[in-house]
Amino acid sequence: MLTVRFIRHGESAANAGNASSDPALIPLTDLGWAQARAVADSFDVAPDLIVMSPFERAQDTALPTIQKFPECPVEIWAVEEFTYLSPARCANTTAAERKPWVDAYWGSADPDFEDWPGTESFSHLIRRARTVLIRLNTMTGEVVVFGHGQFMQAVRWLVTYCPEMINSDSMRDFRVFDISNPIANGECIEFRFDGRAWNLVVDNK
Repeated sequence: MLTVRFIRHGESAANAGNASSDPALIPLTDLGWAQARAVADSFDVAPDLIVMSPFERAQDTALPTIQKFPECPVEIWAVEEFTYLSPARCANTTAAERKPWVDAYWGSADPDFEDWPGTESFSHLIRRARTVLIRLNTMTGEVVVFGHGQFMQAVRWLVTYCPEMINSDSMRDFRVFDISNPIANGECIEFRFDGRAWNLVVDNK
């Protein structure tokens, strides 16, 4: 049996409404650090593996847990946030300023569109989430994954609905699911894999 706890990073400067540039280097706020410490405090025993995104805000969120369990192995996996708007175009903008571009992206419902450079398509995000689930399939015990909201939503959506095709309709369905089921900073989404199927255990923690 495998238990996986996906934990969204603590509040970042971008979440707090500040302008940001490089998606990988957005820092935590003071509240985000407090949320990271609260996550560490929620563990009574060490997990078997700590996984974290290559992005700074996820690694900083993982840090108190890593410090609490220094013997626990730590790995960096491709569980980073879904970057679908060009970082160059979005440099030094706030979430509010990016909203028209966000709405246009999801409104187009083109799963293969890439607003390159430095971005991925929706289809690629789903393939990345599937690859992580397949990698986890080989494990047992407890794994904790420090990641990001929309990547976690992709995993939850795949486990909940098992979509066969990724097309415009499924992309629209994901967007509705994402907006209707927000994941708060520092929130945990827990899954179990029994050797045959994934099951959502805790949706709000």
